[in-house]
Amino acid sequence: MLNRRSLLLASLAAGVTMTTTARAKPSQPATPVDFDVPADACDCHTHIHGDPEKFPFAATRVYTPEPALPEEMAALHKALHIKRVVIVTPSVYGTDNSATLYGMKARGNDARGVAVIDDKTTDAQLDMMNADGFRGIRLNLATGGINDPKVGRARFQAAVERMKARGWHIQLYTNTPMIAAIKDLVMQSPVPAVFDHFGGAQADLGLEQPGFADLVELVRSGKAYVKISGAYRASTKGPDYTDVIPFAKALIAANPDRIVWGTDWPHPDSSPHPELKVTDVRPFYPIDDGRLMNQLPVWAPDAATRKKILVDNPARLYGF
Repeated sequence: MLNRRSLLLASLAAGVTMTTTARAKPSQPATPVDFDVPADACDCHTHIHGDPEKFPFAATRVYTPEPALPEEMAALHKALHIKRVVIVTPSVYGTDNSATLYGMKARGNDARGVAVIDDKTTDAQLDMMNADGFRGIRLNLATGGINDPKVGRARFQAAVERMKARGWHIQLYTNTPMIAAIKDLVMQSPVPAVFDHFGGAQADLGLEQPGFADLVELVRSGKAYVKISGAYRASTKGPDYTDVIPFAKALIAANPDRIVWGTDWPHPDSSPHPELKVTDVRPFYPIDDGRLMNQLPVWAPDAATRKKILVDNPARLYGF
């Protein structure tokens, strides 16, 4: 049976343009949450993609996602019994954080943001972002395929210089070899580092893969947080991601006070697709976020530990 990706690729091959009327909405949970979610729980990794007429994508982007709107995110979190949210500016907007702010304003004080900046971003702009609820910046070393340790080290050092005066954190979307390459800088950093999506670890490479032990050590030291988010990006065994269990347990055991959780909704597909143009609209991954969230008690069977992950750690890191 054809899925939406098959239909998309078939339409591209036939020279047919996918219209806005054919857009697939972001996924909503198909599976009820099967454990008691503590009050003030936080989804620490989401994105908003607004109407492209109002929130245009950057010309430098490497893919084009479908819209994912604040009301759709609100429906997701109602189903998951989640009150708070962290919205992260995705790479498709470059350094334009207005779509993220649009999503944050829809949630009021229950939302915080993670921005993308560059050398042209002024301190006055950062002050304004802080007042709006932004609490960190994101360095994306993955979507653009940055693997040179010299580049990663330089970008992290520059970010530390900008962030140390205001106490924001530095979020990194990267891989475990890059984590090994910047480990000494993270250890010395006056601001926290936050690694996305299991630090980019790949379950099929095992716990001994280069850099994962460095990530565990950084978490154990308290110098870094890690998001046990986007499990499907690390796993080859969906929909329950059983191959991710050892990684989640190792990180939680290292320091449960430095673990946060997130859905990665709306689950954009930023992976390389040579057959697609940058402007071709890509469907989201069809992830069941209820089933995804139900893996958390498998990774952290203790309710007190889950409260740290869902409530206490996000409150500390994002200033709720």
